[in-house]
Amino acid sequence: MLKYKRILLKLSGESLAGDDGYGINAAMLERYAREIRQALDLGAEVALVIGGGNIFRGVSAAAADMDRVQADHMGMLATVINALALQDALERAGIFTRLMSAIKMEQVAEPFIRRRAIRHLEKGRVVIFGAGTGNPYFTTDTAASLRAVEIEADVIIKGTRVDGVYDSDPEKNPAAEMFRNISYLDVLKKNLRVMDLTAITLCSENRLPIVVMNMNVADNLAGLLQGRQVGTLVHAPV
Repeated sequence: MLKYKRILLKLSGESLAGDDGYGINAAMLERYAREIRQALDLGAEVALVIGGGNIFRGVSAAAADMDRVQADHMGMLATVINALALQDALERAGIFTRLMSAIKMEQVAEPFIRRRAIRHLEKGRVVIFGAGTGNPYFTTDTAASLRAVEIEADVIIKGTRVDGVYDSDPEKNPAAEMFRNISYLDVLKKNLRVMDLTAITLCSENRLPIVVMNMNVADNLAGLLQGRQVGTLVHAPV
């Protein structure tokens, strides 16, 4: 029996770039497709939200002189480009998918309709949510939290390139200590950059657990679903 049946996997746009630092790395797409294939084979229902930072970020230096709303809309379109690339990789791996966009673009994606998304998941399709929430000033972390609540996911899994949540940046501080379990409130008190404030608050209000883990370690996702302790669990106080 799986620990989590219906999951929402949140990937950063930067994760698709791999070691290239920008753009979309084909090897990373194939790696993520393999991990998701394993999850499906175990019986999980998988939804995905992906960022767009490998292409464009509304709060980046490149957008410094732009109107914020205009820049954020560009960022949303970047997430759709990533979603299309990930959809292609999944389908080449034999996985049925549906791409749903918060911004209408019928030629490439379905509009987001909650009941339809849930039905796709029940039929074993991977549902990729693109274009964030469709609104400026909201991050893809917030979009992931919102969609996870809407589809009644059991957990949000935030795939990163580090093993979990640390008390400081482990890539800069070798002595950084990792938390195995931490409450939403402690994440906010310690100002830990798990997700943005809006996303954490939404998860807290709906008692939706978050697991932060390294998606670049093979079989981590499958292990987590089967009950192995992987990454950091962010949860409500017990």
